[in-house]
Amino acid sequence: MRLFFRRLLLALTFLGLIFLLLLAWRVTSPLALRSSPLDIEIEQGSSMRQVARQVASAGVDINPWLFEALARASGHASRVKAGSYEITEGVTPWSLLQKLVRGDASQGEFVLVDGWTFRRLREELARLPALKADTANLTDQEVLARLGVSASSAEGLFMPDTYFYAKGGSDLALLARARRAMARQLDNAWSKRDADLPISSPYEALIMASLVEKETGIADDRPRIASVFYNRLRIGMPLQTDPTVIYGLGQNFDGNLRKIDLQTDTPYNTYTRRGLPPTPIAMPSEAALAAALHPPRTPYLYFVARGDGSSEFSRTLDEHNRAVARYQKRKGNNR
Repeated sequence: MRLFFRRLLLALTFLGLIFLLLLAWRVTSPLALRSSPLDIEIEQGSSMRQVARQVASAGVDINPWLFEALARASGHASRVKAGSYEITEGVTPWSLLQKLVRGDASQGEFVLVDGWTFRRLREELARLPALKADTANLTDQEVLARLGVSASSAEGLFMPDTYFYAKGGSDLALLARARRAMARQLDNAWSKRDADLPISSPYEALIMASLVEKETGIADDRPRIASVFYNRLRIGMPLQTDPTVIYGLGQNFDGNLRKIDLQTDTPYNTYTRRGLPPTPIAMPSEAALAAALHPPRTPYLYFVARGDGSSEFSRTLDEHNRAVARYQKRKGNNR
């Protein structure tokens, strides 16, 4: 019996050594990458399990469980730093973990601002010398195709936020992250929406949020502005919002919205057409999405800018006309 246990111990020791050798070989062997160089974004506040999943989803051929186990076994699980990392062919699980622990990120910072159009977004990306302009000669539809997005318009599909990026990385990679962020935010917001909204899809919610974004001067007004638009939709009243008209004018808009512009029909003219415009008109913020999906019940059908960023809300046309006379000089500012 003593001999049996001795042999069993030797066998287990031998198997343990083989396992350790295989593990050592695995964590020091080069990883397969979806592309090289490859950008990895480690989000602020991520647990080690989330970090491992972010590494794998970025295009690194590694089992998230193995990478997490390596970090925990080496005592590095709580030392990984958030940021954007660029890795190239030849990186191993161990060298990648060390890079994340050192915070060896080669990154710049890009702020995608609430209310930007996709055209403005592309213009600002083109000004970043540290990013490769892989989208420079692509049309908007070609950009969407590269991102794997089947949509008729790129407008509104990218989440306003601060993005850290690897210097020398691709502008397409940054756009992909902003697109994924908006998709996640929109899906989450839509799943928690109020039940009685007169819209039927997440995309319509995105359109509504973009209108709220462009009409809002101060944050507190967002919910009531959303309520005005929904009240109008419910009774079939035109939305009559200037930002949609301006968007429809495109590059022909010279900064001065005229009466003839409000009367000239385009797909985006919400004075001449009822209902929502065909696409978003800007990139809405998380707050605009929240207002669009959780508007308060109000009696308001009108609002007008006071001139200090806030809006005056009215229930009737007579009240609105008095507010216009009080706060606005030009009829073109009516809502």
